[in-house]
Amino acid sequence: MLHYGGLKLRLHPQVYEPAEDTFLLAENLDVREGDFALDMGTGTGIIALLMARKAKFVIGADINPIAVELARENAGLNGIENVEFRLSDLFDGINEDEKFDLITFNAPYLPGKPEEPIDMALMGGERGREVLDRFIREVGHYLRPGGRIQIVQSSITGVEETLEKLENAGFKAEIEAKKHIFFEDIVLIWARLIHGAG
Repeated sequence: MLHYGGLKLRLHPQVYEPAEDTFLLAENLDVREGDFALDMGTGTGIIALLMARKAKFVIGADINPIAVELARENAGLNGIENVEFRLSDLFDGINEDEKFDLITFNAPYLPGKPEEPIDMALMGGERGREVLDRFIREVGHYLRPGGRIQIVQSSITGVEETLEKLENAGFKAEIEAKKHIFFEDIVLIWARLIHGAG
């Protein structure tokens, strides 16, 4: 059991356990009163449950079915009802007509191909950023005008490349916070949709 920010969270060996990257996002969450929010790659549900305190409604999505069940359990454990958890490979389980004010994503960034459910939280494809690049290509379709995104990524997978791709996708993007851990920087990128697919 993990205790964080007044939440009690059950953990599971096949679900990513909240760590420094999670807490960097948690400490800088740009959720506002009345927001409709989406937490992509929700894992234990920690970010979605923190967002639910201010947001009108939150959807937590994860490709790992064990994570979805665990997040639902954690919502119940904390008595949080304005949240829904869905099995979704990025936006596959999100309807085109669902538009959000804020979308968060703690992106997988290690190079490699997932073999177990837990690997999907860590491995982002051959270069380590294929999942992130797909997210950047698709995210604008699910934002309200002026909608915001917050992405956590590692310096290992090219922060400048992410900023450039966000700008090309119609976002104004900046580094909001960073934390140095061992051999890498964990970076939190904040971006707002200026024009494009939204």
